[in-house]
Amino acid sequence: MSIETRGLSKRFGRQLAVDGIDLAVPRGSVFGFLGPNGSGKTTTIRILLGLAAASGGSVRVLGREMPRQLRTVLPRVGALVEGPAFYPFLSGAANLQRFDAADPDAPARTRQARVRTALERVGLAHAADKKVRAYSLGMKQRLGIANALLAPRELLVLDEPTNGLDPQGTREVRHLVRSLAADGATVFVSSHLLAEVEQICTHAAIMSAGRLVAQGALAELRQAGQPGVRLVTPDPGAAAAVLARFGLTHDGGAPGSGTPGGAPGNASDGAVLRARLPAGPDTPAPETLVAALVAEGVRVRGFTVEQGSLEDRFVELTGEGFDVAQ
Repeated sequence: MSIETRGLSKRFGRQLAVDGIDLAVPRGSVFGFLGPNGSGKTTTIRILLGLAAASGGSVRVLGREMPRQLRTVLPRVGALVEGPAFYPFLSGAANLQRFDAADPDAPARTRQARVRTALERVGLAHAADKKVRAYSLGMKQRLGIANALLAPRELLVLDEPTNGLDPQGTREVRHLVRSLAADGATVFVSSHLLAEVEQICTHAAIMSAGRLVAQGALAELRQAGQPGVRLVTPDPGAAAAVLARFGLTHDGGAPGSGTPGGAPGNASDGAVLRARLPAGPDTPAPETLVAALVAEGVRVRGFTVEQGSLEDRFVELTGEGFDVAQ
């Protein structure tokens, strides 16, 4: 494991910010660390990197005990936590040169080459000589990632790496994360953007109120969500009544569509209804539901069984919504 914790906890006075979590991050994975604001994500990251002391439990990073072996571990770890901070009156390249010079293991003779390579990798070669005070927020974010890449890293810890980036910058960071993982690095990404996590991550963990409520491969987390049906019909009221007879819990209409008893959202297709399938052996077959709808005179223009999504699982575990776009 690249990261492993046992019973990790952190208390601030009477507040238990991190409550006995057992985190397991496989080597070579792109690991999404998810949770609402205040769930304990950043506090956990700070403990992993030795920036805060744990109140209890144990931490191992790259197979070494933390913080006892901090000096051995940190040269193998690149991190971007809580936004980058740079000297605004210096250029991007000059900032990186100073950060690189602070690394006692970084040879001075190859410093400029390392800085140039890092800037090229994050798409900032054209702005290398521009003063950082003229950088946009997205450019500063990419410069922070470049700083984490000045030396070869076995583990990258990125806290909200796409914060402030435009769509093109977001795609570049997404490609960068994938390339780092392809090179053998483990990438640990804390994010509130569900769409980004689903596109780049292989594994994920979900935090809620300081507790780790789920973790595992992304496909497993999706499958753990409760499946449901998506029905398109111009008869939403009657359709909702039929679905209710089979124990399907109605989730409401899709955005921009009609709801049961409401007007259709699309005149040509009708209203869109979503309902959760009941768990257990009595789950009705799709063909049974469609036959019952037709028998009651409901006009069915579309019927799909949808597997549980990561967003469904998140809401189910935390009781909170999730930002799905910037």
